[in-house]
Amino acid sequence: MIAYVVVGLGLAGISFCEMLQKHHKSFLVYTDDSQSASMVAGGLYNPVILKRFSPVWQASQQLDMALPFYENLEKKLQCKLDYKIPVLRRFASLQEQNSWFEAADKSLLKSFLSTQLSTNNNPNIDAPHGFGAVRHTGRIATRKLILQYKDHLRREKCLREETFNFEALRLKPDHIQYKDIKAKHIVFATGFGLTQNPYFNYLPLQGSKGELLTIDAPDLKETSVIKSSVFSIPLGAHQYKIGATYQWADKTPAITVEAKEVLLNKLNTFVRCSYNVVAQEAGIRPTVSDRRPLVGRHPKYQQLYVLNGFGSRGVMIAPFAAHQLFQHIEKGLPLDSEMDVSRFNGKFPLV
Repeated sequence: MIAYVVVGLGLAGISFCEMLQKHHKSFLVYTDDSQSASMVAGGLYNPVILKRFSPVWQASQQLDMALPFYENLEKKLQCKLDYKIPVLRRFASLQEQNSWFEAADKSLLKSFLSTQLSTNNNPNIDAPHGFGAVRHTGRIATRKLILQYKDHLRREKCLREETFNFEALRLKPDHIQYKDIKAKHIVFATGFGLTQNPYFNYLPLQGSKGELLTIDAPDLKETSVIKSSVFSIPLGAHQYKIGATYQWADKTPAITVEAKEVLLNKLNTFVRCSYNVVAQEAGIRPTVSDRRPLVGRHPKYQQLYVLNGFGSRGVMIAPFAAHQLFQHIEKGLPLDSEMDVSRFNGKFPLV
């Protein structure tokens, strides 16, 4: 019997696998690549909600875990994953500048918002009111991470690349049986795929579709992330990822002309040079009605757990939430009450 089955290998699944390997727990991962949110994500870690100049939930705690987590993964996988990049918030008015200074004086934001405003020295960016700089920011190469980690698990012979079949899952008093595998616990880290999970589909996972563009802009020559009405994220080699849209009705993975037009119209409000669109991608973010993760044990079946609901902030939240879930399962430590799925036990069908 192994200790764990993990279903899903996005940022949530990888983070939990790392906890298992760190503590020498045996496990097997199932993935079918059906959920693409982590693969297409911009990968930013940014402790501030820049639309409202407010702190991300548990930002300091998340960063304290995330930064060494990705540093260790770089050593383990022997590849560059964490790119330290400044994030600059473009001000649309002097009033926004004043709001920035007011926010920077708040206790939860002091360490993240610079009070030294940045002037715009890039002739190909329109920013007459300058920028505010966010500290402790960067970009994780999420696609590279997932592909490299998958190779790692193949070498360890603990990866099965197939769709998980719920009809083959048998729940025993002290373990689960899945086909030829017996395990003490099973953790579902399947992103928006949770909606198809018969054990956890009572949870209010809404999902929001996001589309991103990749542009080639040799004249832009910008090394910082620019946040205006959209993000412009430098990838190197003159390429930038532009995003993202939020669409609540469409839950298909298909790219759309409408989203492309929205992104380009917003990009053109501040970029003043020519560029070519070289790629467009889409994914469904696992967003939750109360904007908190979904982490914890099933209310009826004690062997079943969920690690999900990270929305657009999986890079920061995943290591933090995975650590808490592991400690909860192995040591009985309480989860942060704001992300514990027990807050939705009233929605679980008793029959």
